Amino acid sequence: MPLKKKKIYVLDTSVILFSHDSIMNFEENDIGIPITVLEELDHLKKGNDTINFEAREFIRMIDELSSNKMLNDWIPLNGKTKGKFKILVNQKTKNNIFNDEINDHKILDSALNLQKEEKNKIVTLVSKDINLRLKAKSLNLKAEDYLTGKIKNLNSLDLEGQVLESVKDEVIDNIYENNIIEKKIIFPRKKLSDNSYYILKNSKKSVLIYFDADTDTINRVEKTPITGIKPRNAEQAFAIHSLLNDKVSLVSINGVAGTGKTLLALASAISQRRDYKQIFVARPIVPLSNKDIGYLPGDINSKINPYMEPLWDNFKYIQNQYKETSKDFKVLKNMIESEKLVIQPLAYIRGRSFSNIYFIIDEAQNLTPHEIKTIISRAGENTKIVFTGDINQIDTPYLDSQSNGLSYLIDKLKGQKLYSHVTLRKGERSELANLANDLL
Repeated sequence: MPLKKKKIYVLDTSVILFSHDSIMNFEENDIGIPITVLEELDHLKKGNDTINFEAREFIRMIDELSSNKMLNDWIPLNGKTKGKFKILVNQKTKNNIFNDEINDHKILDSALNLQKEEKNKIVTLVSKDINLRLKAKSLNLKAEDYLTGKIKNLNSLDLEGQVLESVKDEVIDNIYENNIIEKKIIFPRKKLSDNSYYILKNSKKSVLIYFDADTDTINRVEKTPITGIKPRNAEQAFAIHSLLNDKVSLVSINGVAGTGKTLLALASAISQRRDYKQIFVARPIVPLSNKDIGYLPGDINSKINPYMEPLWDNFKYIQNQYKETSKDFKVLKNMIESEKLVIQPLAYIRGRSFSNIYFIIDEAQNLTPHEIKTIISRAGENTKIVFTGDINQIDTPYLDSQSNGLSYLIDKLKGQKLYSHVTLRKGERSELANLANDLL
């Protein structure tokens, strides 16, 4: 039987910025780091964004691993089951197919040279950049995405709000009559996911229910209005229930544009303002066409305001449910003036610890799994965190529906007692918006 060829993975900068400890996730295989990657990380090490943190942490890690060794030699990674790594300094090839002044092409050259040097090993370029992977394959160089943390089956994320049909009349009547019923009375053998929602129906009747794993009971879910906002469908009722549930500290809501994710989260937070010291509403800034926001005119507030405007639109919509002379309108206005409610870019809030906070993170699909973990790990006592987003609407170039932080969160935490997930399917913005979502 022929010996299995050993592998060497060459990591692109995008992989390091996705996860600084990615170098440790390739089992016993060796890792090559093009020196161009170190150069790019050097330009990114200053700043408060997550990519700046990832760059700094990786540089420190390499420094510790190398100690007194030379980085152009193979250096063992920590752990007996890990391989070795080295910095690839030979970046000139005889086949100058691409412009060698471009960093991506220098990285390709490094991988191609390593492939020539290590003929008895399989050299593979690993990158989050699809186009770079295509260029590599065009040069007969194996290339693949960074797969750690990537969700294999997106269908497994959509378990909530299931419709159970052909349910007997007496079962539905029993729930309406008692509101709370032991699970075994209705579902003696069926296993239900913790904190999950279902629609029970037959040809005549239907009822919305929630499974409380803590008490092992079935609870009826009502369409409860909050802060002037009424749920327009079953999924919105489920979302409001999870957002108001004080047993659940972490909520994620996935849905296409116009399904009411952010509006419901904000309205639910405002309705619970007396239970929390502050309400934070934030979203990551993803510049248009991936340009830096520095190209926009004006001061920093002028540059940031366009990205925060959708959040303010939701707040104004809630505020407009009341007359300007009403007490509720004035309460909402005072929440902004007193900073009881704070709407800011996520970068302004990142790094803080959250105690007694209701924290809403919008557009969470544009976060990496590491960013999601960092936010949740800073939660203190009496803090509720809500992530909203659309896993199929990614605005950052190196994330997709399977590798973004929101998908990762849903996949890893589903079924946990402190966590609840709801998928909103029906758009409620307008018939025109629904038509666009369905057909375009």
